[in-house]
Amino acid sequence: MKRSVAILLLAVSGAQITAAPAVARRAAVRPGEPRRAVVVLKPGWPLQRPPRVAVMVPLRGVVEVTSTTFLTPVSFQGNAVEPAQAPTRDVIVWEDGETLTKGDDWTEFTLCCRASGRQLWLQIPSGRVQVDWAEVVFDNGDAQVVDFGEKPYGPGLYSLFDRVMGRRIDHVRVLARSKSNEAKLVLQMAKG
Repeated sequence: MKRSVAILLLAVSGAQITAAPAVARRAAVRPGEPRRAVVVLKPGWPLQRPPRVAVMVPLRGVVEVTSTTFLTPVSFQGNAVEPAQAPTRDVIVWEDGETLTKGDDWTEFTLCCRASGRQLWLQIPSGRVQVDWAEVVFDNGDAQVVDFGEKPYGPGLYSLFDRVMGRRIDHVRVLARSKSNEAKLVLQMAKG
């Protein structure tokens, strides 16, 4: 009887010892994997498309304001501007961007702005990007959704939203995916 109990205890402790490295290996793989989730759309969201599953890029700043009112959505025109029409570096008051990879598919990211200006620009320095929408959130909670119609766009500079009119933007949330191996998407705010 004592012998059976001793063998049982040895078997249990041996199982725990061999299981520990397997758990550690599994935990080591997880941090590198992108976190996928269903994109959260608040009540009143103005676009009538089913929510997507996307890679959620962690915030690099603090979102101070959440969307409380959705303004009538605007359609993205998608006409690249000539270099002569582009804003010069001295009028850019804010700039941030995200690099997208094709393997991630749809990706949601938020760029914290907290700046005032006249116009928002979208620049694609490299690659091809398919954008679903961009949500521009002002400091009073108003949210302006820009509908891209899920169309792909190549390198160029585009006017994203020209009705900022000096209002302070808290952040811009974007749902997009790379149609090339890698693509960069940059937002810029020009002062008035």
